Amino acid sequence: MLGMTPFDVVLIIATPENDMFDDKSLKQAILDELQWEPSVNAAHIGVTAHNGVVTLTGHVESYTEKLAAEKAARRVNDVKAVAEEIEVQLPFSVKHGDEEIAAAALDRLKWDSSIPTGAVKVKVEKGWVTLTGQIDWHYQAASAVSAIRGLWGVIGVSDLITVKPRPNTSAIRENILKALDRSWFDPATINVTAKGGEVKLTGTVNSWYERDEAGSAAWAAPGTTSVDNAIHVG
Repeated sequence: MLGMTPFDVVLIIATPENDMFDDKSLKQAILDELQWEPSVNAAHIGVTAHNGVVTLTGHVESYTEKLAAEKAARRVNDVKAVAEEIEVQLPFSVKHGDEEIAAAALDRLKWDSSIPTGAVKVKVEKGWVTLTGQIDWHYQAASAVSAIRGLWGVIGVSDLITVKPRPNTSAIRENILKALDRSWFDPATINVTAKGGEVKLTGTVNSWYERDEAGSAAWAAPGTTSVDNAIHVG
């Protein structure tokens, strides 16, 4: 090894091992977090990790458990992205047809005071629920999705609900920046662009929680009809 110092040799040997150790440590941390989360049965969930990108596989008994597993993985430090490939396999004791699920979904929506009566439409196909309609605020769509995803028999939810456009959207960007500045965000780390009611967020934050909070702030601005949250976690 002519021309190499002992320090150079150590670097060449140690770097791959350190990368493997990091991936293994991240995988184990996620497995530990899944075991810690009481709403998740981690026995049937597999985890792989590569350079901060995590893949979850296996199966769970409900759609809410599937979402809880993804949320738990995102809580772990150094997770940059989650590829969620978990399947919902309902217990044999759960036998609800699409008509029953649709009826239960409509009943849930009717009893939710945050959702305007009749604003959200429900379609169910083989346990997969599709929500459509128009509402005034994004939080109303989020409430509708939350009300439906916990129903037995639901294996997935597609949110196709739209927010009604408003005539005056010129101040959306300024309103979002002010909202971010009022909180603990460093405005210099997040960029906001708005075209009509379509908002895009870019930049870098330290955690998925911060990314989600920035997205919520954007959705709260009057006139926002869609949010492309492209903020990087790193």
